[in-house]
Amino acid sequence: MVLNLAEKTILITGAAGFIGANLTLQLLKCTESIHVVGIDNMNDYYDVGLKEWRLSQIDKLINCHRGSSWDFVKGSIADKRMVEGIFKDYAPDIVVNLAAQAGVRYSIVNPDAYIESNIIGFYNILEACRHSYDNGSKGVEHLVYASSSSVYGSNKKIPYSTDDKVDNPISLYAASKKSNELMAHAYAKLYNIPSTGLRFFTVYGPAGRPDMAYFGFTDKLRNSECIQIFNYGNCRRDFTYIDDIVEGIECVMCRAPERKIGEDGLPIAPYTIYNIGNNQPESLLDFVNILQQELVFAGILPEDYDFDAHKELVPMQPGDVPVTYADTTALERDFRFKPKTELRDGLRKFIQWYKEFYRI
Repeated sequence: MVLNLAEKTILITGAAGFIGANLTLQLLKCTESIHVVGIDNMNDYYDVGLKEWRLSQIDKLINCHRGSSWDFVKGSIADKRMVEGIFKDYAPDIVVNLAAQAGVRYSIVNPDAYIESNIIGFYNILEACRHSYDNGSKGVEHLVYASSSSVYGSNKKIPYSTDDKVDNPISLYAASKKSNELMAHAYAKLYNIPSTGLRFFTVYGPAGRPDMAYFGFTDKLRNSECIQIFNYGNCRRDFTYIDDIVEGIECVMCRAPERKIGEDGLPIAPYTIYNIGNNQPESLLDFVNILQQELVFAGILPEDYDFDAHKELVPMQPGDVPVTYADTTALERDFRFKPKTELRDGLRKFIQWYKEFYRI
């Protein structure tokens, strides 16, 4: 089912997050008469100032654009009454659930945060979508939600396909994302909620998450600290630039899975999942070399910086995987879309932002 986003109300959870804020900006820039409602709990998993900066960019944009509108609610999707209130007040046409506790390693030390946000919070969103159809209301036309490449665990078959079996997560974070997919399927089947899950592959770019490797490496190299390269450098990642991720989400939002009735007279779950990745895994050592070169090019580091003295090859960490590699055939087939940003170009844009943001 093709959806026109113009004049729709879009609910974006995790709107102050990296992907959520960029998606909000894109929708407000390019869609006529759209109303975006954002929710974020603004937790301190990483620098709240960065989240506030992202929101300030949205506020600046909306002040310069007429015809579209933006409302922000500070709160947690784990608060069921708050979620119910937002659905009652705004009656969203499309829901994009990006709110989640992120990070594989953090899930090992603070599992409670993942159960609260990723399980209970997502359940609250599903319930609100279900009840949006009460009393014959049109309700939610499409639920799009974030999954993760982490669901593939230690799958040795590459590239990773959405047809692969993903029953062996190696972190609680991965388990929570797989749970989201199962929960969404159950609600799609029971309540005919058109739902699309997106498995993101290593998203990076300006104003990204400071806990991601490219951001943390930049901080440490700038401070003359040593960076640790896991699995002795024998890791490969399918790095995907933020603009490509946002373009992919927007494409998916506009086409909801068709509602159909099966031979038993019950709904066939209007449900699908896609990978969004660059379909081109990069060696972590190559990635670090490009990052170093671009830091020198930008003048953040001196030309004679001794990189070898600031690199340490270490074993794999619990919860990590040696390679991520997206099979994006289905995304290309259904939307004629494929991420296209080269790693060097994406890192250069991140470093330009970093230099301006930190006033180097």
